[in-house]
Amino acid sequence: MITPSELSQKRIKKMVQTFCDKSGTVTHPDPSVSEGVELGLAHHMDTLGKPLCPCRFYPNKTEEIKHRTWVCPCDDMQIYKYCHCLLFVNKEGMPITEYLPDGHDGKSYGIIKDPTPDKGRALKSKAHEREEERKNRPS
Repeated sequence: MITPSELSQKRIKKMVQTFCDKSGTVTHPDPSVSEGVELGLAHHMDTLGKPLCPCRFYPNKTEEIKHRTWVCPCDDMQIYKYCHCLLFVNKEGMPITEYLPDGHDGKSYGIIKDPTPDKGRALKSKAHEREEERKNRPS
């Protein structure tokens, strides 16, 4: 992998810290997890101009950034406080799954309570809309 620019790496580090503070989460306790995700986000900043989630597959990354769904912090994080990449987690390194709808892949972790329910979930009002989209998506 090509090393992302220093500027993008700094911008991502700042965005991650700011979002942790805002959401009441922490970065994964294993630095290799956090660093890997942050490098992927910084690489996407350099190549796409947006911090597209590096942990997912996209048929067309340029089209994907237009939807914003997987631009970090992604909709799952903003709606459910769930981070697919394990970048934003609780102190034990587990993703928060308490708010996920039934059938969400993240439920495989079990129910992990939100230690700071008064923080984060800026788009929680879109949970119903997101669930309808998920139900209507072709399998």
